[in-house]
Amino acid sequence: MLFDSHAHYNDERFSEDVFEVLSSMPENNVGYIMNACSSTDEIPDIIRLVEKYPFVYGSVGVHPHEASNMTEADIDILKKYAAHEKIKAIGEIGLDYYYDSSPRDIQKKWFARQIELACELKMPIIIHDRDAHKDTMDILRECHAENCGGVFHCYSGSVEMLKEVLNLGFYVAFGGSITFKKSQRPKEAAAFAPLDRILTETDCPYLTPEPYRGKRNSSLYMYLVTEEIARIKGIGTKEVEDAAFNNAKKCFNI
Repeated sequence: MLFDSHAHYNDERFSEDVFEVLSSMPENNVGYIMNACSSTDEIPDIIRLVEKYPFVYGSVGVHPHEASNMTEADIDILKKYAAHEKIKAIGEIGLDYYYDSSPRDIQKKWFARQIELACELKMPIIIHDRDAHKDTMDILRECHAENCGGVFHCYSGSVEMLKEVLNLGFYVAFGGSITFKKSQRPKEAAAFAPLDRILTETDCPYLTPEPYRGKRNSSLYMYLVTEEIARIKGIGTKEVEDAAFNNAKKCFNI
């Protein structure tokens, strides 16, 4: 059974058929889905999804793209909804120096603040790290993020960085990008990462795996990620599937 550890079913690209898509998951070997949050505006829609579907869980957090608009009032909102029984993580939070949608100092400030919240609530974090590896690791160390743990969503760092990520007790998640021919770093990381620290994800509707790249992604394509990890590691697909499923349950305390 599959566990999609990072999805966005509240995205507008699912606005017309989200219930049809999600209803098809149990019959397609998808056991659980973690619906990640990007802003406080998304939380009501995420709550509706997790309350409608027993197999859907959610997170609350503010993505670095939205950090410019954050205030301490948003931390209060996150704290309020984190108490919901089906909200299992703070995220996705982190740094994005590729788009730089928010000033970097602001991104760093609110990344650190949300880690502090996660440690206070004893909840794992879902990390978004794009072209910001050094600052991401520096903040994790400074905030003692090992006290909350969590997962690097769509891991794109080096094997050397991965060693430190693992030492901090974090999991690493791989999605559709691992199937892309030019995505060398994720393939190298998947080869190195121990099986008991790997999660699988889609980041749907984004990052659709080969051979469906260009179409809207969904958890129905996640088996392709599992198959690619199995190929890279030279083990059976079922072994990867079972390990990633159990790892995600542990990560999110489900």
